[in-house]
Amino acid sequence: MKLKTILSAGLLLASALTAWSSVPRKEYPRPQFERSDWQNLNGEWSYTFDFGKSGMDRKFFESKGFDGKIIVPFCPESELSGVKYTDFIPAMWYHRTIQMPADWQGKRTMLNFQGVDYFSSVYIDGKLVGRHWGSSSPFALDITEFISDGKPHDLVVRVEDDTRSGVQPVGKQSSNYYSQGCDYTRTTGIWQTVWMEPVDAAGLKNVYIVPDLDNSRFLVKPAYNSFNGQSIEVLLKEGDKVVARANGKATPGQEIALNVKNPKTWSPESPFLYDIDLIVKDKDGKVIDEVASYAGMRKVHVEGDRLYLNNEPYFLRLVLDQGFYPTGIWTAPTDADLKKDIELSMAAGFNGARLHQKVFDERFHYWADKLGYLTWAESPSWGVNTNNIEAARNFLPEWEALVVRDRNHPSIIAWTPYNETWERPVDSEAAMQHDRLVRDTYDLTHNLDYRPVNDVSGNYHVVTDLWTVHSYEQDPEKFVDYFKLNPDGTYVCCDPRRDVKSSGQPFYIDEYGGIKWVDGKQFAENSWGYGEGPRTLDEFYTRLAGLTDVILAVPYMSGYCYTQLTDVEQEQNGIYNYDRSPKFDMNRIHSIFSKTPAGFANKK
Repeated sequence: MKLKTILSAGLLLASALTAWSSVPRKEYPRPQFERSDWQNLNGEWSYTFDFGKSGMDRKFFESKGFDGKIIVPFCPESELSGVKYTDFIPAMWYHRTIQMPADWQGKRTMLNFQGVDYFSSVYIDGKLVGRHWGSSSPFALDITEFISDGKPHDLVVRVEDDTRSGVQPVGKQSSNYYSQGCDYTRTTGIWQTVWMEPVDAAGLKNVYIVPDLDNSRFLVKPAYNSFNGQSIEVLLKEGDKVVARANGKATPGQEIALNVKNPKTWSPESPFLYDIDLIVKDKDGKVIDEVASYAGMRKVHVEGDRLYLNNEPYFLRLVLDQGFYPTGIWTAPTDADLKKDIELSMAAGFNGARLHQKVFDERFHYWADKLGYLTWAESPSWGVNTNNIEAARNFLPEWEALVVRDRNHPSIIAWTPYNETWERPVDSEAAMQHDRLVRDTYDLTHNLDYRPVNDVSGNYHVVTDLWTVHSYEQDPEKFVDYFKLNPDGTYVCCDPRRDVKSSGQPFYIDEYGGIKWVDGKQFAENSWGYGEGPRTLDEFYTRLAGLTDVILAVPYMSGYCYTQLTDVEQEQNGIYNYDRSPKFDMNRIHSIFSKTPAGFANKK
């Protein structure tokens, strides 16, 4: 490495370290499954790139430390990592030392990774602990046998990532060196929090909390690491006051009902949350595990051609949010940045977001729950060739893990596993593998959770609870024609070669607008927006209001999603700049996006 490059990298790392005088992203990463005793492993690690994938031959898994320094949980492509290397990274290695605290004796020590892109292998003192496939799903490894002596040990993580393979989810990560079109800077390796915590062998593995508004109760479904005669006590609290309590012996498939008198509902208008304590006791009555959670009492379901929230039809005014950050790429610099994005969206008049081609941080969902912000959760499905069997094998277990991770959040009201599966051939016989995968994903999602599923956003619907279309028509007069009906009542905007026939599901245009407006200077020479950009601010406001008013006038419309919340690198069509500064008069923007047609609960 040349001296100039070494000095530049050193200065960048020094800057990153200065920015993090304490542990970066120090908050507990699972706000709905929180234990008080844990150890955050974010901060400075050592690393090395492995461009030839020869690290196994060179026994990097036995490393005591590498030459490079990186700030975890930021990916090496990001400025905040202190590395900022943006070319392709086929493989890389991480190292740090870990040590089990003395007071964890008698518990199982779990090593947790919230997100590592893509294929990871974890070693302690040169011994393989476990492997994981997935760009965004969390995983935990029991490392008790490797570190129970309480001494320092060498933790090494090997990562492989191939965004051009066609068999792994990448979302909007560019398959070319430069960002272009809808694709941006890549994320490789560790990009979410890494931590350890002690867990009893018979403690909780996870919990599924289902609100049952019609029967004024929550159904709590705990899962355990093992069974040894333990029992569980569940407390539902309103502030410090316990409003419901239930006990039960731990059994497989256990379901505990928490009946609530006069329940307070959760909605964007009143985002009330109940606290929940889960207390596991051994057969002698000793507490062996305690987990803090929370839940919102709300109901979401489809009835006819409308989506209902708390048994009333609800109009969705969503914005497309891609969750990219100038200095952190896929990772928000701070927890406050996650909250801020929601507040910016609400200030613009939106009541929620379609979380697009990325699995968002669990802390984002926490703030959405707290602030009353509706979301459609989506996978980073681009990069997965849905006609390929290996791609399907990779996609399904990760999607399952993501639904299980996030299904307790009241703010999530729909699942969108796929977006614009253009790789599907129009020929029906050749498209069989695609359609099979989409149907399998739809069925899997409904087996895991009760929320409606938008199978493929924008096109190639196979089986879906929500009917979604995309259009970036920029002329409001032509936009009207897009929503006309054929004589037989079918949608003019839908292509029968690409979609099954609608059966009257709630209809959404979940991508529109995308109007380019550069506030200041272009991000890059290839900066763009949809269509020909307006020449003046007044022309922008007129076009935006015209397009939105067309949607609001469609009688069968249940909601929309505007593209997009912020600029993302060269795609400069956001309501805000990439750095989150406003582009427009936000009072005028709010007046456009805060309108709701008559006949919906949120019109009241």
